[in-house]
Amino acid sequence: MPKNIGVGMIGYKFMGKAHSNAFRQVPVFFKSPLTPVLKAICGRDEEGVKAAAKTYGWESYETSWERLLEREDIELVDISTPNDSHAEIAIAAAKRGKHIFLEKPMAMNLKEAKAVAKAVKKANVKHMISFNYRKFPALTFAKKMIDEGKIGRVYHFRAVYLQDWILDPAFPLVWRLDKKIAGSGALGDLCAHIIDMAQYLVGDIDSVSAATETFIKERPLPAAEGGLSATAGKQKGKVTVDDAIITLARFTNGAIGTFEATRFAMGHKNGAAFEINGSKGSMRFNIERMNELEYLSSKDGDEEGFKRILVTNPTHPYMSGWWPPGHMLGWEHSHINQVYHLLDCIANDRMPEPNLYDGLKNQAVLDAISLSAEDGKWHGVEKTKI
Repeated sequence: MPKNIGVGMIGYKFMGKAHSNAFRQVPVFFKSPLTPVLKAICGRDEEGVKAAAKTYGWESYETSWERLLEREDIELVDISTPNDSHAEIAIAAAKRGKHIFLEKPMAMNLKEAKAVAKAVKKANVKHMISFNYRKFPALTFAKKMIDEGKIGRVYHFRAVYLQDWILDPAFPLVWRLDKKIAGSGALGDLCAHIIDMAQYLVGDIDSVSAATETFIKERPLPAAEGGLSATAGKQKGKVTVDDAIITLARFTNGAIGTFEATRFAMGHKNGAAFEINGSKGSMRFNIERMNELEYLSSKDGDEEGFKRILVTNPTHPYMSGWWPPGHMLGWEHSHINQVYHLLDCIANDRMPEPNLYDGLKNQAVLDAISLSAEDGKWHGVEKTKI
């Protein structure tokens, strides 16, 4: 019989809802050696977190994350708070010997990320960062194909992450547009994902050159907000993060890449896409068609062209727990897959992937991009060692 593991979650809105659903669904679809028990969810607004606990199926709630970490019935802590509290809570959780599941980006900057990485190493706890796109079966399968040499030596990686949810100048100045809380805008929120995809599939990034732009300089202050929605108040405030980022990159293995992330691409709701070109073939992927991977092989001769691989067979990554072939997965399933991976690794004393050391490498790229956007020069990515 699977053993139970007590879970505590800090943060209960957009990602808190997604992660709560994942913890509840894992035992339904996967034979995990650990069964998550939703012990407590935490938020500052007692009325809001109490309602979330009831809706999402948590046994109790807390209004103090410090109190939650003191609880002996909680062994795994999910940190789904705004970015400015990631480091403080993660370090405190590590000191308490809790396993950690941390939302991205890892921290506000590389200095904070290093402190988190040192804390989890010293505590010898298991840890995972929520770059959930790695757990789309198509992306995991792409990694397998690349490792098997299906596209040969990689020459190019190009990726975009395009959204349009803040195009309206009247949209309120939510916390994601405040540098003191978010650290950055499209860079840390969107570009972090495609940087992780790149380092997962191609390898480490060596140096970058970047430019950023903030198109709407002022916005109404929010009268109320929740998740990605908000109600505008009458007063205005200054937007202090980037609306868009574009980056050139050199990889340590000699490949070159481009990254573009924006919240101002009209018509794109959540378009994270990449294409990789190699000496023997190419592949491309877009999460708006997340069950499909496109692949081209140089061996096809006169029949050369991109073919669509429908990644829904039981032999494809994670799909043995799901539906018959051709029955599609959605965005929420990537969270369920990653929670299953996390629990399996805790039970079998393995370090999950991506973990906070991967998050640290990602943060080093984000910091180099920020420096380049400020001075217009190429910047090397710090080689992080803990």
